Amino acid sequence: MNVLELSSIDPERRDLVGGKAAGLAALIRMGEQVPDGFCVTTEAHERGEVPRAEVLAAYDRLGGGPVAVRSSATTEDLPDAGFAGQHDTRLAVTGAEELVEAIGACWESLHTERAIAYRRAAGVTHDTACMAVVVQRMVEAEVAGVLFTADPLTGSRSRAVVDAAPGVGAALVDGAAAADHYVLDGAEGADAPQRGCLTPDRLAELREVGARLQSRFGAPQDIEWAYDRTGRLWLLQSRPITTLFPAPPQGPQPGARLYVEFGHVQGMLQPATPMGMSTLKSLVAGMLAAVGVKAEIVDIGGRLYGDLTDAMLDPATRGRLVKLMAVDFGPRAQAVVEHLLRDPRFAPRKRVRRPGRAALGMGPKAVAGIAGALARPAAARARVFGEIERLRREPAADPATPAELLDLVEDTGHPSGDLGALVWPVVSGLLASAALQPLLKGIADEDEVRTVLGGMPHNVTIEMDLALWQVSRRAAPHRELLLNTAPDKLAAAYLAGELPDIGLTAFLDAYGHRAAAEVDVGVPRWSEDPAPVFAMLANLLRVTDPEQAPDRRFERASARAEEMLAELARRARRTRPLRGRLAGFFLRRARELGGLREAGKFAGLYPLRDRRRRLLLIGARLREDGLLQRADDVMFLTPAELRTVVEDGADLREAVAGRRREYARELRRRRVPVALLDDGTDAETLLPARATGARTLTGNGAASGRVSGRARVVRDPADAAIEPGEILVAPTTDPGWTPLFLTAGGLVTETGAVMAHGPTVAREYGIPAVICVPGATERIRTGQLITVDGAAGTVVFE
Repeated sequence: MNVLELSSIDPERRDLVGGKAAGLAALIRMGEQVPDGFCVTTEAHERGEVPRAEVLAAYDRLGGGPVAVRSSATTEDLPDAGFAGQHDTRLAVTGAEELVEAIGACWESLHTERAIAYRRAAGVTHDTACMAVVVQRMVEAEVAGVLFTADPLTGSRSRAVVDAAPGVGAALVDGAAAADHYVLDGAEGADAPQRGCLTPDRLAELREVGARLQSRFGAPQDIEWAYDRTGRLWLLQSRPITTLFPAPPQGPQPGARLYVEFGHVQGMLQPATPMGMSTLKSLVAGMLAAVGVKAEIVDIGGRLYGDLTDAMLDPATRGRLVKLMAVDFGPRAQAVVEHLLRDPRFAPRKRVRRPGRAALGMGPKAVAGIAGALARPAAARARVFGEIERLRREPAADPATPAELLDLVEDTGHPSGDLGALVWPVVSGLLASAALQPLLKGIADEDEVRTVLGGMPHNVTIEMDLALWQVSRRAAPHRELLLNTAPDKLAAAYLAGELPDIGLTAFLDAYGHRAAAEVDVGVPRWSEDPAPVFAMLANLLRVTDPEQAPDRRFERASARAEEMLAELARRARRTRPLRGRLAGFFLRRARELGGLREAGKFAGLYPLRDRRRRLLLIGARLREDGLLQRADDVMFLTPAELRTVVEDGADLREAVAGRRREYARELRRRRVPVALLDDGTDAETLLPARATGARTLTGNGAASGRVSGRARVVRDPADAAIEPGEILVAPTTDPGWTPLFLTAGGLVTETGAVMAHGPTVAREYGIPAVICVPGATERIRTGQLITVDGAAGTVVFE
């Protein structure tokens, strides 16, 4: 089939007619007004010659005259990749020769540099792309434009957006013409005065059409349209809006709601696997319940969001909510909440609060645990590391059958052991660190306080990084091999026992249960795939200046911290004797307990290690039985679904394949909203614009110091190469990223909090850090000379 009439196309045959033609065929079947036309199929494209006779016959059936010739690639108008403007369109094409030439030009546009680059960025393989071509009668447009059924800038699903201009809409779509811009939120009326080129009646008609198509297609739509000179509305295209972040699930609660994302502070912006999300929900709920807190945890786009609406509406909590968010959510989320607390939709409501039994019982335990840790920090540390060692050595016998393994997996989803031994020393260190700023107000500035928090002892992540540094020293004789071989090949050789002994086995015995995004049980650990470790070793082998050795840098940061502690304690006692003694006490306790910040998460990784191993054992058995394609397919099921496979033999392979595709799409997403409203609005878009200069980006200082250097933009630490002294620019960081800090001269991130993992480790090494810099990975280019000022919270382009 070389040529098909649009009205005869099966919308499911994207492989034959491409995305645009399939979408137009769907519109025709829905009874919408679509200009007549035909499609030159992908079969013709594969033959490599325009079927001239068939094309001209179809053109004659249209009545000849001007037509629009538009690309319709098989990879166009996908849910996550629209390919807008990547392939050719020719308008007002007239005559046989011009038509044949235009079809050939559309075919050629499949192979342009811009189309190839777009496919690569969208994760679409080139050999799956094929081109069909749509030919339609031209609409003699009086006015034309684009309708978005959701706001593509804010994400709001409660309003539509229209851009319109007189005449044909091509210049508008291409960005070459000025447009009249309309935001339709339901408040506009048909009797309102005309503004721009669209009457209120036409705006109402467009909104109605948009709502209808969104309902029928089941997703917000990007619709191209045109009114002809008789006033008739024609639809030229309808495709999903590919840039929207998923909206929160619609719950039974009325009114506006606010969801704040946890991953910004945990350093995990990539999506969690479905099994990982189930595990995270269980773990977070268990941890919160242990300290008497109940909160709704929601999966949005594979990310973990907390519903803070009740806390905002409650008069008892709203006044201190912003301060309470400092550790768990960070400055960006705090700014959103501070702004929305003034929004009438989140006005306080009277309610009776009755603390639950857990909360009532937890108060005395918290006081005793915190007081005990502050009074005897060495004993508190001993309890923490004793509990970590207990978890590391905990017997891990694995039952024989998948059903028994699954029972054990579900049992180990709950905290075990002496949770208080871990929680209260960690909380005490956080409280001691947080108390420094108010106690030293008027005595020390923020930069001086941050200096005290640098080079902190007793930090398990720092100990891990320094252990890797020692491995790199032992690996020095094999420097050329490790620098000139790809990390994945080195990993395969190591697992096959083909590499020389460099001490890596001992390192992985201690830290192999870690990884980037390690809180997701679905993510491979370093012990399974050590390629990221080899990439980090290569970075460390590039350090040739002894003064830039990570252990020396840590020692210098520690020495500066101790000197600053003594200075601030003297200054405080001299200025305010009583308060000065209290400040001195908390300064010392901050250094004695603050390094435990990483211990709680580190301890929690041991149960996750065992859980992952058992899940993979289940997956291996199910693969042998033909119920799964791969052992790690279990990570794309929920525990309840996995039980139906184990016990009932349910075939969920198609569901797994779909979730893998969705997961891969979300992995490519570069921006994750820090907070969402219930209608999908990115809450940060409601804030006043931050004032920034052409050469300055503003964020929040998180580690003191000032450094200039070449930027290195990194989105995935697995194979990142950082030269000594380069400034690491990343969307976020978690402990799996921190070995990169060993060679970095500074740190810039788009997310985070002062007490989050990345900034904490940056302070330990004494490298300047600025966090919460919006769009840093887009606005800064690798190799660009920048200056990071941790005190001012700025990044300046040289």
